[in-house]
This record gives sequence, structure tokens and C-alpha cells, in this order.
Amino acid sequence: MVATAATSSIFPIPSPNQDSGAKNAKLGTGSAGLGLKSKSASGSLQVKANAQAPSKINGASVGLATVESGKNGDDMSSPPARTFINQLPDWSVLLAAITTIFLAAEKQWTMLDWKPKRPDMLIDPFGLGRIVQDGLVFRQNFSIRSYEIGADRTASIETLMNHLQETALNHVKTAGLLGDGFGSTPEMSVRNLIWVVTKMQVVVDRYPTWGDVVQVDTWVSASGKNGMRRDWILQDCKTGQILTRATSVWVMMNKLTRRLSKIPDEVRGEIEPFFMNSPPVVEEDSRKLLKLDDKTAGFVRAGLTPRWGDLDINQHVNNVKYIGWILESAPLPILESHELSSLTLEYRRECGRDSVLQSLTAVSGADIGNLGSNGGVECQHLLRLEEGAEIVRGRTEWRPKYANNLGIVGQLPAESA
Repeated sequence: MVATAATSSIFPIPSPNQDSGAKNAKLGTGSAGLGLKSKSASGSLQVKANAQAPSKINGASVGLATVESGKNGDDMSSPPARTFINQLPDWSVLLAAITTIFLAAEKQWTMLDWKPKRPDMLIDPFGLGRIVQDGLVFRQNFSIRSYEIGADRTASIETLMNHLQETALNHVKTAGLLGDGFGSTPEMSVRNLIWVVTKMQVVVDRYPTWGDVVQVDTWVSASGKNGMRRDWILQDCKTGQILTRATSVWVMMNKLTRRLSKIPDEVRGEIEPFFMNSPPVVEEDSRKLLKLDDKTAGFVRAGLTPRWGDLDINQHVNNVKYIGWILESAPLPILESHELSSLTLEYRRECGRDSVLQSLTAVSGADIGNLGSNGGVECQHLLRLEEGAEIVRGRTEWRPKYANNLGIVGQLPAESA
């Protein structure tokens, strides 16, 4: 109504010359009406209001005096004139709808265009990983959690090995090769074949700490006629520093007969397109791993048994669990003063849920009581069943803790004191 009055003051609109009775008849008998009239008189605006009460209420006649307001006291009143302005929709509702649409669009665009404010934040926020380098390398990021670190405030070797294994399985899945099995391709699943690791070499230059984000790259290559090699590089997302390098050799085993198998041509056709022609990231250690016994081993831990949670879906013990069992017999003074810098494992046979194992360790040429002056330490390991069958042979190398950070052997960093 305000818009009508304002428009009429600028563009005078003639009102029809009809008496108030006719107007009241149009509004209907027994109804209340309100009329507004505007006309131009000497450039001024005149508004007249006319209200009419119903003639009867509950059958009784009532009267109500008409209240009129006008500059000249005229008796004539009229409804608002039909103009272009007062026939348009409510502008406030339309403006609110447009504002809501723009705000929603801006929010969606902000989410799509989001970029991390810190370079060490997750590039892959959901940890799903992706294929890079012409589809041959799989890359995945991990954030080191509080429950993945040990007494030294760094990630354990088992944590790093679990991240390596996770990227290997996700690589197979992302490449579309995952069949009905633990890393098995469709053709492998048809033939009841699974992958088993025969050798693993790991070199750790530095252990990540709580809150660090690490990037793991992995790829596969051929290894002989019936093997496959898988390599990993783990680096700090913030600095790009390489923290860990690992290489492994895998062969196929029939999960029903538990015997090793050649790679069928059908399976080879599935996996060969993903092979990279590259050397291993860790140079092969050709030194022979020693076989320990009760006489040559200085430390023995007996009575080790798998728990239900140590088994994978192929019903054998996860290969990462073997590392923890090997370290069970490592001398405590070495664990307290040194950290694991390299690891070589040769897997001889699988371990089931009913197995009872022994862990044997021999320290090579070091005085356990005077480790501070020895620098690096090397150990030989054997994991065997109680009846004597070998499960894993291994060799570990250890460096003094914090030597990488301070250059001073055995000194504790200030923040860890």
C-alpha cells in the first residue's frame, strides 16, 4: 500500500467517479471494508479512509458511525487503484530466496575449493590413497596416532610394517585386481591361490613421531620366474625426507594344500601390466642368515602362542606379528639404549593358531654390559616351533638412540627428558 501511494504521488492515477454505495455493494453486504483514495490537487497527496461495519450481528441491527479523514471532507471513497507495482509478488520473499541460494552455493564452492592451511596436513584427508606415476605407483598418507608410538615417543617398527602392508592391499584393490581373498586377484581366487612373503628387508633412517603425517609409495616388479617383488618408500609429508625403505619377495601358495605354486599364465596376465622395471629400493643383503640353536643363542623366550587376533583371513599368522615375536628375545639393555635401524627376515614356513613357538637371539660381537661404547649392534634371530621346525630367520642392526637427532650417542633430547 505504501508503494501504491508513493507511485501515485509521482504518477497521478485518475480514480473512477462512483458513489460510495456502489463501492460498498461490490464489497458485499454485512462485510467490513476499507477504501483508500488518492488524487492530485495542486501537487498534493490526499488519502481518505472509509470503514463500514456489518449492518446486523446475531439478527440485531447495529449502527456504527463512519470515521472519515480528508483534507476537503469529501464523502467519496475508493479501493486502491490497480497499478503495475501492487500486482508484483512480495519483493522481500523473493530477495530472501535469492540470498539463500547464493549462500548455499558459496558454501559448496568453499568446500570444493578447500586447501590445507598447513603443508603437513593430510593431502589425502580420508586416507583412501590414489594411483600415480602412469598408474604404476600407489600412494597413501597416514597420520601417526597416539596408540602407535612407544616409550621413545616414536612409531614402533610394527606400526611402520602395518602401514606398508595396508598400502599393498589397497594398491591391489584400487587397481581393480582384488578378488575373493586377502590381496588375491580374481584368477587367483578361482585357483585357491594366495600370496605369501618369503623375504623382507627394511631400512629405517628415522622413526616418525606422534602427529606426523607420512606418505607411503608402493609398486611391484617381477622377481625371477615365479615371484613378485614389492617395494615401499615411506617419507615425511612435511619435509619430503625419506624415513623408511623396504623391499620384499612374494610367491604363491595353494591355500588348500598349503604348498607353493607357480604363477599361472592367467594370473600373470592380470598382474604383469602393473610391473615396474626398477631396481629394489634396498640393495639385497646376500649375507647368509645363521641358524641358531640352544647353544649359539644367548637369549631364549619360550611359550609364545598366537592369539585369535593374530590370524589373517587366510588363517595363518600375519607376517608383521613375527617381528614382535623376534624382538621378544632381544636383550632389554639393547632395547633401552638402541633403536632398530635395519631388518632382514627370511620366512621358512607358516604358523597356525595352535602353534607354540620359541624366540632365540644372539648378539654378534658386543658386550651387553658396555653398549654405550660399542656404537652399533647386530643380532641374529630365529623363530621356531617347540619341536624345532624353523619359522623365520632374521638379522637386525641397531644404532644408539637419538644419534640421528643430536649427533651425540645416547643423549636424550630435552623435550623427552
